[in-house]
Amino acid sequence: MGVESLLEPLIVSRNHTVCLVGGARVSAQVISSILPIVDQFVAVDSGADHLLAAGITPAVVVGDLDSISDHARATFAGRLHPIAEQSTTDFEKALSRVEAPMVIALGFTGGRMDHVLAVLNVLARYQSRAIILLDDTDLCFVARAGETRIAPPVGTRMSLMPLAACRVTATGLRWSFSDQDMQPTGFISSSNEVAGPITVQTDGPLLITMPAALLSLAQKAALRE
Repeated sequence: MGVESLLEPLIVSRNHTVCLVGGARVSAQVISSILPIVDQFVAVDSGADHLLAAGITPAVVVGDLDSISDHARATFAGRLHPIAEQSTTDFEKALSRVEAPMVIALGFTGGRMDHVLAVLNVLARYQSRAIILLDDTDLCFVARAGETRIAPPVGTRMSLMPLAACRVTATGLRWSFSDQDMQPTGFISSSNEVAGPITVQTDGPLLITMPAALLSLAQKAALRE
């Protein structure tokens, strides 16, 4: 079943960047660093507690709301949007109801491994959207079919991980490759290194991972600006 058939009524629709905040570890420093570029925050279940601690009021609090604290529940009582169905994760519940040109997702890495794997599954299925997964150390985004360009500083760590079978040409890396078959059970490019401006050509979803400090570059690449 395609993503289009799973579309839900929108809760938030913005013309600028929206940040989804989940319940995994989120540092106050990361939240502070993205304030200038985020138009609106959406709390995903106990992500509401992170925003409460940071003094930020979310547009809405979305999810099955089984892990939000009583304090956050009471504080944001008028913004709660419970979604009880259990066929999707809270991350997908929020993402499918938010419309924005760019989504930054905090608080969805670390913690339970099955949660992280479920997030990657969602990224693969929503590959047509510009979504950046961000934590204290790293960020990642999906380079969808076509050409993606990005120019991080030489020496930057970068990994290219296929989310499905795809054929990839990547230039500008220390270990570049051409017309390479990549798949989750086959060839991947982990802990590669930037040697110059990067061009990636792929016919399928390819997860690009690099340091979190390069968020502005990742935004432009994900949006193909």
